[in-house]
Amino acid sequence: MSIYCIQQLHFSIVQAGTIMALFGVGAISGSFVGGRLTDKLGFYDLQVGALLSGGLLFIILGYLHTFLGLSIGILILSFCNESFRPANQTAIAHYSNEDNRTRSYSLNRLAVNLGWGVGGALGGFFASINYHLLFWVDGCTNILAALLLLRLMPRANVKKTIQKINDTIVKVSPYKDKPYLFFIFLSMLFGMCFYQFFIMQPVFFKIQWHFTELFIGSLMALNGGIIAATEMVLVHKLEGKKPGLIYITIGVLVAGFGYVLLNLLPRDHLSAIFIVILITIGEMTGMPFMNSYWISRTNVYNRGAYAALYAMSWSFAQIVAPYFGSRLIDYGGFNLLWWVLGGISLIASMGYWWLYYRTKDHLIISNNE
Repeated sequence: MSIYCIQQLHFSIVQAGTIMALFGVGAISGSFVGGRLTDKLGFYDLQVGALLSGGLLFIILGYLHTFLGLSIGILILSFCNESFRPANQTAIAHYSNEDNRTRSYSLNRLAVNLGWGVGGALGGFFASINYHLLFWVDGCTNILAALLLLRLMPRANVKKTIQKINDTIVKVSPYKDKPYLFFIFLSMLFGMCFYQFFIMQPVFFKIQWHFTELFIGSLMALNGGIIAATEMVLVHKLEGKKPGLIYITIGVLVAGFGYVLLNLLPRDHLSAIFIVILITIGEMTGMPFMNSYWISRTNVYNRGAYAALYAMSWSFAQIVAPYFGSRLIDYGGFNLLWWVLGGISLIASMGYWWLYYRTKDHLIISNNE
């Protein structure tokens, strides 16, 4: 989208960043409203509605060519699309059990990244032919997903019942859980850096390193392909050997170092591939354990509230990241952006380490049902 705005619609970098920031605004409001609607309408119908509306809006978006029109369209589209997320997270919890829930979330992440890997390659291919094809492909795949959900997934008839909370279960609000709030703050910092990988780094490869759209799409596909092929094996090897916060600390630090290398390595294809692999390793090392961390602090009575806050933290990062990145580029160029992202990643990794040192993981609320 950022390359499309700059190369095809001739928007400025700041305008492109603003449009991507509006995507974040729609995402955070969609996540919040989606969480509320999930409780009222149920996760099944909301998933179908979000996929169908998102599919239609993707197709419409391809016909919006003004800055104002595209801004409004991307805001509504992200609102509908991101309302799917809390419903989907609730569905995973419903269809799984306590023994396989973490693996279920990991499998869902694998599916998302496998789709990202295929989508990145197809996106680069279609963009090299005609950018307009991207909107039709995105729209049709959303609609197809809704039809597959209706055809293959059994409807969940979840009856709302008033449950008496067992005195042995602590119903803690995430807004009163100070270590968790600090974790959310660190997640927003890292998310603000991480989203540059998808927003400004492709623009950098196009403008500064003069790569083709096809190669840039292949780099994005490489990220998803590596995750799909190796993340579950890596998590299986690492899980339980050290506290999750240690892996998060390492992963954030490695990803930040990858951004710094954009200023240090030669401008060639091998450097780009190495940097993408390094950032992907950081992502795989840290992000699965972020999910495990917030899940481990919940029980059946507060899981939705914790999940909503975690999803909103990443949506908030989506708001800040494109605007922050575009402003840094406008002020001091891409070199300044990569140095700042490396510094913020270092601060975030130190924060995760401090959180581990203070809690030692023994304050984590048990996942009692």
